[in-house]
Amino acid sequence: MGQVLIALLPGIAASLWWFGYGVLLQIVIALITTELAEALLLWLRQRPLKPFLTDLSAPVTALLLTLSLPPLAPWWLVVIGTLFAIIIVKQLFGGLGYNPFNPAMAGYAALLISFPLPMTLWPSPDSLGIGTFSLLDSSRAIFISNSLPALDLDAITAATPLDQLKNQQRSGDSIASIPYRPWCWIAGAYLLGGLWLIIKRVIDWRIPVGLITALITISALFSWIDPLRYPPPLFHLLHGATMLGAFFIATDPVTAATTPNGRLIVGGMTGLLIYTIRSWGGYPDGVAFAVLLMNLAAPTIDHFTRPRVYGEA
Repeated sequence: MGQVLIALLPGIAASLWWFGYGVLLQIVIALITTELAEALLLWLRQRPLKPFLTDLSAPVTALLLTLSLPPLAPWWLVVIGTLFAIIIVKQLFGGLGYNPFNPAMAGYAALLISFPLPMTLWPSPDSLGIGTFSLLDSSRAIFISNSLPALDLDAITAATPLDQLKNQQRSGDSIASIPYRPWCWIAGAYLLGGLWLIIKRVIDWRIPVGLITALITISALFSWIDPLRYPPPLFHLLHGATMLGAFFIATDPVTAATTPNGRLIVGGMTGLLIYTIRSWGGYPDGVAFAVLLMNLAAPTIDHFTRPRVYGEA
């Protein structure tokens, strides 16, 4: 868990550079909430606090959820999401190792379904970067009100590239195929951290390789069929939560597949689901729902892909 936190640092730094101090404030809120919620549930379950509070699983959940949220989301949104992830999805199922779903993605999905408006208010990265939007302004936007005259979000909010893609597909307009530079830098930072995890053998390469390969294959196919409606593979790789999902979320050791072939299948199916939801579903980015659906399927996939026991006929 500690190495996962280290691998997230490049992505956090890139997000902080482009989206400003709101990213840092959201992380602090989520970390405090997760630790308090974890401690409370462990106390109620009469479990020792120290070994579970120091395994760093709660901070990983906090960061994965926070990095998926808009940087100026109201503080209560972060608190509700982290409480749902830790209490409902993790602790009520028995704690780390027993949760059937990825806690961070379950918390994200619950927020997206329950509070769709604040979950879609992504400001333009160019308007919030370090030196553009102050720490005080970010604090006021998150803790006091998102409608203060000095912090008019309508003036700095812009559709994300995946939002633009979804709107253009619905209207039948030709798509814009040029990637948006800030999102590409953030995706590249997550890729860098993910490759470090593979080199250190913290995660298995099969899930990210399966996910990325499947996403490239299906997006290349549909882009070749209709390039005016479906963007090329690079667009899908460098936008949304693709890289974060491929290396940090879909590879969760508790909820992902455990067999070698099962991991390839889970990764590939996750990539196909991401593209399906993005292209024909109701949500611009499908990483969270794709991961949760494959969490359900992982035990069955493991059952049918178990390696043969040595000596077994």
